[in-house]
Amino acid sequence: MERVRDLAALIGRLGVGAVFIAHGWQKFFEYGMDGTAASFVQMGIPAATASAWFAAVVELVGGAMLLVGAALPVAGSLLALNMAGALVLVHLEHGMLAPNGYQLVLVLAVAALALGFNGGAYSVDEVLRKSRTREPVPA
Repeated sequence: MERVRDLAALIGRLGVGAVFIAHGWQKFFEYGMDGTAASFVQMGIPAATASAWFAAVVELVGGAMLLVGAALPVAGSLLALNMAGALVLVHLEHGMLAPNGYQLVLVLAVAALALGFNGGAYSVDEVLRKSRTREPVPA
C-alpha cells in the first residue's frame, strides 16, 4: 500500500506541477512580464509588477520543484501562498463556481500544500534524504 501511496503522490506532483509550470510559462513567454503586470494592475493587485514577477517565478520554478520533488515544503508553501493571494485578491468576490470563481486556485493551493508535505518516496527530496542517512561503508 505504501508504494501505491508513493505512486499517487508522484502522479499528483506531476499533474499539479505541470499546471503551475504552464501558468508560469504563460506569464513569462506568452503575455510577457509587462503584459502580466498590466493585467495585474487591471485586477487591482497591489505592487503589480513585483507581484507579477513573484507569481511567474513561483509558478514556473515552484512548479518544476514540485514536479521533481525537490525542496517540497518550500515549493508547496510558496505555491499555496501564491494561490491564496490570487484567491483573496482576484477570485473570492466572484464566488466559488461562477466564471472566474475561486475553485481552481483553491484546489491548486491545497494540492500544492498537501504534496509539499507529503510528496512520496519518488522524489529528489527522498533520494537526498536517503543518501544522507546511509551508514558509511566499512573500510
